[in-house]
Amino acid sequence: MSRAPPEGRALSDAAPDTTIDLAIIGGGVNGCGIARDAAGRGASVVLFEAGDLAGGTSSASTKLIHGGLRYLEYYEFRLVREALREREVLWGIAPHIIWPLRFVLPHHAGLRPAWLLRLGLFLYDRLGGGGLPGTRRIDLAHDEAGAPLKPLFRRGFEYSDCWVEDSRLVVLNARDAADRGADIRIRTRVGRATREGDRWRVGYGNPDGTAGEILARALVDASGAWIGSVTGNGRSRPVRLVKGSHIVVPRLFAHDRPYIFQNADRRIVFAIPYEGDFTLIGTTDLDFTGDPADAAATPAEVAYLCASVSDYFARPVTPADVVWSYAGVRSLYDDGASQAQEATRDYVLDLAGGGPGEPPLLSVFGGKITTYRRLAEAALGKLSGHVPALRAASWTGDAPLPGGDFARDGFAALVAELRREWPFLPPALARRLARAYGTRARTILAGAGSAADLGPVFGADLTGREVDYLVREEWARDPDDILWRRSKLGLLFSQEQTAALAAYLGHPAPGGRAVPA
Repeated sequence: MSRAPPEGRALSDAAPDTTIDLAIIGGGVNGCGIARDAAGRGASVVLFEAGDLAGGTSSASTKLIHGGLRYLEYYEFRLVREALREREVLWGIAPHIIWPLRFVLPHHAGLRPAWLLRLGLFLYDRLGGGGLPGTRRIDLAHDEAGAPLKPLFRRGFEYSDCWVEDSRLVVLNARDAADRGADIRIRTRVGRATREGDRWRVGYGNPDGTAGEILARALVDASGAWIGSVTGNGRSRPVRLVKGSHIVVPRLFAHDRPYIFQNADRRIVFAIPYEGDFTLIGTTDLDFTGDPADAAATPAEVAYLCASVSDYFARPVTPADVVWSYAGVRSLYDDGASQAQEATRDYVLDLAGGGPGEPPLLSVFGGKITTYRRLAEAALGKLSGHVPALRAASWTGDAPLPGGDFARDGFAALVAELRREWPFLPPALARRLARAYGTRARTILAGAGSAADLGPVFGADLTGREVDYLVREEWARDPDDILWRRSKLGLLFSQEQTAALAAYLGHPAPGGRAVPA
């Protein structure tokens, strides 16, 4: 199989004194979104990621493309409006990894009154622009959504938002950036960044232990929870680190609508159908100190999430039910909010330098996955006065992400086409490949005349042909890259299957999943 890395323009191809237009630190959704936009405008771009793409907070979200209904209580109307409009844009450019859901909000008589919920949902619908079905009341005593709930919940509301495969959103932005000439460098740690005249000199360490450096006209710090660790000399904004944790349990209900539950502490918790056989529950909001790489769901957080949903479900959820947990740390702009849940999720772009003879540093604070594309546009707008190549028009709102070049209501048709072209595909595999890769599933399947042509099956229908594609095209290197970021098949893999995949990849040891103690 091909082991060639999928980088775009290679650093090694450039002379030592060649100047790159834009260097980016951080391979999360913001860094990859900025790289994609800049490369599409014709700029030379290099992105450095110390670990794997989406290896931090960008793969630890609640996996929603939404406006954030609860943000209306904090009067974040501009943020909600922008996010809801972006919901429509992103669904249009990535219909394979983004799709609509109908959320059920039971009315809890002891918490927010029904009139307030109706008002909030009315505003949410109006701010959203009408692309998805609006809110409706539901009778939980007769609707199937009421079946798993306690009998005291007899009425509620149903509204629209979207789901996203968050880590795949990151990888597809990186893939498109590389296709447009960007150099994507994973497992490449930036050790220093210093100003030299009107350029940045960026020193980095390669995965093989060698070192290198480049010159760049502008530098973006999109390292999330690690912001300022290399470029702190230019940062002037206060940062608040907030941890959000999630748990996954066996499926709690048969229908396909997620729930949004109110809590007595005024937070909300989601319970969302997940990967077919599971339910995703989250999230928490806690101030965080320490190394973000060590972030994990604590026993107290697991107990909180279990108790929160047990207030609603007829069958209690306990920590013993948890099959997987994960946590991510967000670097929010510190707006002085008294509680972590109240801190703004809006993004803040801090531009330092950029005066005569001084190269600019742009630091990215906060932001939501939903607004990453608008953040990228705003970031390049701030840098365009210093990097002429960035002055080209914005373009990302209309251009599909890789595999997303089909109508947003055409997913079922795509699955049917794949099954006609490759009749040996089981329905579940055809659907999973279409969800993960969209039209690029055809690249994986090209030339296959039978299931045997797809190579060894490691487990959960993951084949050698798919693994080869992920290594060749999506920067996958070890089992965790494939089982927990490019997919969530790790939920279905045994230790023996993971070891077999590790051996196939030439990796010395299998990865693991973050299971609570």
